[in-house]
Amino acid sequence: MELHIRLEGRKGLADQLYQQLRAGIDSGHLAAGTQLPPTRLLAEQLGISRKTVAEAYSRLTYDNLLSGVVGRGTFITPRRPLQPESAEPLPLAAADTLERWRQRATVLGRRTLDAPSRYDFVGGASSKAQFPYDQWRTCLQYALRRSQRHTERQFSSQGLPELREAIAHHIAFARGVHCAAADVLVCNGAQQALDLIARVLVEPGCKVAMEDPGYPPARQLFLALGAQLQAVPVDDQGLCVEQIEPGTRLIYVTPSHQFPLGMPMGEQRRQALLTRAAELGALIIEDDYDCEFRYQGPAAEALQRLDRHGLVAYVGTFSKTLLPELRLGYAILPAAVLQAACVAKHLTDWHSPSLQQWALARFIGEGHLNKHIRRCHEVYSARRERILARLDSDLAPWLRAVPASAGFHLSALAEPAVDVELLVNLARKVEVGLYSLAPFFSQAPVRPGLLLGFGAIELLDIDPALDRVRDTLQRLS
Repeated sequence: MELHIRLEGRKGLADQLYQQLRAGIDSGHLAAGTQLPPTRLLAEQLGISRKTVAEAYSRLTYDNLLSGVVGRGTFITPRRPLQPESAEPLPLAAADTLERWRQRATVLGRRTLDAPSRYDFVGGASSKAQFPYDQWRTCLQYALRRSQRHTERQFSSQGLPELREAIAHHIAFARGVHCAAADVLVCNGAQQALDLIARVLVEPGCKVAMEDPGYPPARQLFLALGAQLQAVPVDDQGLCVEQIEPGTRLIYVTPSHQFPLGMPMGEQRRQALLTRAAELGALIIEDDYDCEFRYQGPAAEALQRLDRHGLVAYVGTFSKTLLPELRLGYAILPAAVLQAACVAKHLTDWHSPSLQQWALARFIGEGHLNKHIRRCHEVYSARRERILARLDSDLAPWLRAVPASAGFHLSALAEPAVDVELLVNLARKVEVGLYSLAPFFSQAPVRPGLLLGFGAIELLDIDPALDRVRDTLQRLS
């Protein structure tokens, strides 16, 4: 790497070089510990004598800005850089718009700023200890070899054909989704899938309906696009379909494992939702975020499989099933929406990372994904059963589990006497991370309770953590 040095004329070269290097060090542009080029190399790069460079280095060493290490070279000495004088920033014409975006920070985003507790019941996080790193590493190496042999520079915004084929086979097997590779759009996680669908359907002032309580990032996304958002309450069968208003253009639901309460949408309610969407000409976004993990009873069919009129966009993710860092998801889109969403995807980021797509296609094709799901199912099932057992025994005076048969979180409603927010704060003081249901409600009356994620907490940690929760509840009582 060459230093950016510009010398003018042929006089005072050593002083010019000294001044420019000193300015870079003082400003922090040349960071402490950076190795400078040898005098001979820098002299050749600048077209000056080695003696001139050596003189500048000598002055900087005298000023304690450089230090030489025998056998290694010359390095910038650690020191505190001078703070440049900053001018008063001018207000931007878009200040009001920027403020509205700042206000859209979600509860899930703010949660990541807190230091994790020793025992953390965070929702939506999977167990990294279960991830098959060796198999994934092999698939990444395969992807690198594919990249080396790949001669084309263009990649489809819709996603690599082999990954779309693998996704179509997997969700047909695991969730009964009816689709072909041509219907799949590969995205950077489920959140980008929601963004792309909303981007091509939602205009300022149009009506969007979603569950209340519901998924805060989806709510904030629709509001940011200018939607007139309708918060539709839920009951023990899911979304109250009869309350969806006329003129609604988009409906967002989590029918297999309602977020955050956890109950599935009943069969009759699903049919009623499809009928209502057909009456309105509305598209339904079915967010099937963690339903590959089911613990009891027959698996409910995906809403998309019941659709006969191209009204359901099915959204899924591998970030929860595999690793959050993977950031790969997908959408199964009706033909009326797919082309527009692909254009929006191209304008957003062109395409999702090809190396990861090749690796994931290989990972699915060799059966590693299904093996991983089966292995995690056993682990998560044991954790879920332990939490439910505690909720049915010593925690029963204060908390009651909401029936749920899938996913890797469950909700527990609190008795009226429990101050949930105080419980959450006191639990953090004894190193237990608890999360209130309150932030997930928009307009519906808040049902006090907790979201208990069991994807990231180890089985042996559950009892010690819930012992501390029980003791805290006893003190509050």
